Amino acid sequence: MANLTKLEFVALQSSGKNYLSWILDAEINLDAMGLGDTIKIKNKASKQDCAKAMIFLRHHIDEILKIESLTVKDPLILWNNLKERYDHLKMVIHPNAQYDWMNLRLQDFKSIHEYNSVMFKITSQLKLCGDTVNDIDMLEKTFSTFHASNVLLQQQYREKGFKKYSELISHLLVAEQNDDLLMKNHENRPTGSTPLPEVNEVYVHHARRGRGHGHNYDQELNPFPGVNHSQKKK
Repeated sequence: MANLTKLEFVALQSSGKNYLSWILDAEINLDAMGLGDTIKIKNKASKQDCAKAMIFLRHHIDEILKIESLTVKDPLILWNNLKERYDHLKMVIHPNAQYDWMNLRLQDFKSIHEYNSVMFKITSQLKLCGDTVNDIDMLEKTFSTFHASNVLLQQQYREKGFKKYSELISHLLVAEQNDDLLMKNHENRPTGSTPLPEVNEVYVHHARRGRGHGHNYDQELNPFPGVNHSQKKK
């Protein structure tokens, strides 16, 4: 038996606000311990397994619930009592999760990471309430909520034919990180602010002379399109 001084997951609060995630964690852990049958109707679990499951469940409910269930010795009875007490919370969480899903838009977030976190929070709540949210739903939600100024970019990502939401997010995260790095590099070391290597001195010398002959070397030297050297040096 695992060391019960350590919680495997957050204990069920007497308010029941974490009930939906708690039952999922409890079921998974009981199955992993070979005790999943103890909370099923008409099970044939041994007394020893029922005792182990009861100890585990009581360890993962708060003190108020422990006191209230002090005389309960059957894990199935405790499980059903908690279900009767808190299962109605789905009726509260479900419409809120549906509302959040309807109003979820990529364009409203400052980062892909933030959007992704909210996406999984909402979809997890929907799934716990019995709704099916698959990769196609998540992909379409993301594509359809790109900012209007990024319509071409959205089309480019659609054409890649992603089958999994995680693949799209990975690409968006990499693109976002590369863009951030580019901007940070430019802000920390503006174009033309660092000495050029000696091997380029001859080229720079000719480039400067070339300006007087009508040749535009600024564009060739500028690694950031749209940034004008003459403007930066003023």
